[in-house]
Amino acid sequence: MKAVVVNPDSHALSWSHVEDPVAAPGEVVLSVRATAVNRADLLQRVGQYPVPPGASPYMGLEASGVVDTVGEGVEGWAIGDRVCTLLAGGGYAERVASPASMLVRVPDAWSFEEAAAVPEVFYTAYVNIFVEGQLVEGETLLIHGGASGVGTAGIQMAVRAGARVIAAVGRADKAEFCRSLGADATINRHEVDFAEALHEVAPDGVDVILDIGAADYLARNLGSLRIRGRLVIIALLGGAVGEIDLGHVMRRRLRVIGSVLRSRSLEEKEAIREGFERRFWPDLISGEIRPVIDRTVSIEDVEAAQDVLSRNENIGKVIMTIPEGG
Repeated sequence: MKAVVVNPDSHALSWSHVEDPVAAPGEVVLSVRATAVNRADLLQRVGQYPVPPGASPYMGLEASGVVDTVGEGVEGWAIGDRVCTLLAGGGYAERVASPASMLVRVPDAWSFEEAAAVPEVFYTAYVNIFVEGQLVEGETLLIHGGASGVGTAGIQMAVRAGARVIAAVGRADKAEFCRSLGADATINRHEVDFAEALHEVAPDGVDVILDIGAADYLARNLGSLRIRGRLVIIALLGGAVGEIDLGHVMRRRLRVIGSVLRSRSLEEKEAIREGFERRFWPDLISGEIRPVIDRTVSIEDVEAAQDVLSRNENIGKVIMTIPEGG
């Protein structure tokens, strides 16, 4: 098969021939039709996101396609089934092995592109907003990077859950799009200090913050939380080391939660998939919430696709397609 391979010296990408994956017991091999670009891929490309033990060495944390091979002990899935899946790696390829327990059947009305835009961002938003952040109806959520894949998924789910949503973004068109998804207010971080602007729209603070700014945002995030507020950090775009006023955390009974998805155990990922499917999959099927796709390109244009994310140009997901039969 072919897969996207990283040159270890130049970090350049090539669509090259590699060994085919094999379905271990409990796995299937998919013929991949579409995959998606995530920021973790950009980090892995430059050696800053180690591959979990046993995972595929290739980039790609989600994929949609057709079941090609069924491994030993797998029940309920057959060759030809249309599925999507969350991966620990390997989606940037013509074929990929996936635990059968992570497969989700793709509705007939969906394209493979739509299906590939779901697993990573919707699972990430779900687990961090509703499991880690414990957001409930009537509370207020601040999402940094509101127009990202995770942000657009999180806005829609939080609105469906009856929460008030404030989205921090970097462009006027991104703000407008977040409002179209149901965000009650938006903040352009390039025009104002987000904490000062947040105080104008939420004078008493917010209950949950989904954060990607890390160290640069730490003090302002903590100062923006209500009593018993929860700060969930899912990326380190603003640095990994910052100072924290523990007295403030104690007095206001705040929680600071660090969270990752890729390195979680299969059992944890299965629980996340099951929880998301119970609560929000019907809304995806009905169209009440939807995957947001910024653009779709060929896998052979992978460098350009990653550049879109590195320049923060996208609203929603960047999808890459892989032709049937290569």
